[in-house]
Amino acid sequence: MGGAGGRRGISILGSTGSVGVQALDLIGHCADRFEVVALAAGRNGTLLAEQVLRHRPRLVAIVDPDRRAEVAAAAREVRAEVVVGEEGLMAAAAFAAADVVLAAVVGAAGLAPTYHALRSGKTVALANKESLVMAGPLMREAARHAGGRLVPVDSEHSALHQCLRGARMEEVRRLVLTASGGPFRTLPMAQLETVTPEEAVRHPVWEMGRKISVDSATLMNKGLEVIEACWLFDIEGDRVDVVLHPQSAVHSMVEMIDGSVICQIGVADMRGPIQYALSYPERFAGPVPPIDLAHPHTMEFFPVDHERFPSLRLAYEALDGGGTLPAVLNAANEIAVQAFLDRRLRLTGIPKVVRQVMHQHRPQPADSMEAVLDADRRARAEAEALIARAEGM
Repeated sequence: MGGAGGRRGISILGSTGSVGVQALDLIGHCADRFEVVALAAGRNGTLLAEQVLRHRPRLVAIVDPDRRAEVAAAAREVRAEVVVGEEGLMAAAAFAAADVVLAAVVGAAGLAPTYHALRSGKTVALANKESLVMAGPLMREAARHAGGRLVPVDSEHSALHQCLRGARMEEVRRLVLTASGGPFRTLPMAQLETVTPEEAVRHPVWEMGRKISVDSATLMNKGLEVIEACWLFDIEGDRVDVVLHPQSAVHSMVEMIDGSVICQIGVADMRGPIQYALSYPERFAGPVPPIDLAHPHTMEFFPVDHERFPSLRLAYEALDGGGTLPAVLNAANEIAVQAFLDRRLRLTGIPKVVRQVMHQHRPQPADSMEAVLDADRRARAEAEALIARAEGM
């Protein structure tokens, strides 16, 4: 192993984000199991410097060159190498001492370093679903060719991974992803027009970043997860369903061909799926408490209202269209979500922008990183133009 004393060496891409912070908390509780060997962040140099002093990695990467000074002193104190810019992300992704690379950079920015980690033969604990949404075929081929491995971190895909251990895919009828429904599951439809960013990021169950919280409110997050599941588990889109489960105790389910349903249940704590991914195939006691099954629980399941949540249907359309269309879906959504957070677009305008950009796109084969990135760039430009022409959509 890359870590000292037989510990598993961990490189974290996106260490200052929500998943990265929770991963470091977990590692702090399991210091006899894991060693942080590399940390990479975008522009939060202050928090990264604190993380460096606490976890003492060997490599530190900061994408924003203006933040280098904030981390340099901390890196010198622990004798860590500092690498700046996109080169830093790549260095952390392929760092020799890393046994597992936690890919937790949010959005399309995580595509290239995740791909690089797989091409370097790393086990990738995948929290960046956009990588598989945008370039599923390329990611799977990179892992196959170099001997890398993908282990999901998303709670839903972690649940499916656990339910499928020991099963053969020919025994599976369908995968069922659960969704809480976010903060607006029962809000009167007319009031969705006036939802604020502050209301949208206030998720009722999970602690997440702003962009992912908005995606949860629109159910685009679940649409991206449907596409991710198809690539992770090599299954057709019409065999992946979504149900609303407000309590978020059942994280996902697998329905077998004989009618049995296997589900994974646990508390809503991201450190659980993070630990599963970092330690796979081992299991050991960690800081996440078990769910109290003796305590009375209500578990409800509802079908998705596609009028309320049109983004989910758009994701299935992108999956059916194939090629570069999922990359376009993701890119347009990222631009639209940021416009909503900047108060330039209504929450209900997000799927409208995505739909228009998708319908303008002619899918091309997603057979190279250049083709995927070109589709991504074009979709972002088209989404920005649409929003600029229709402020307040």
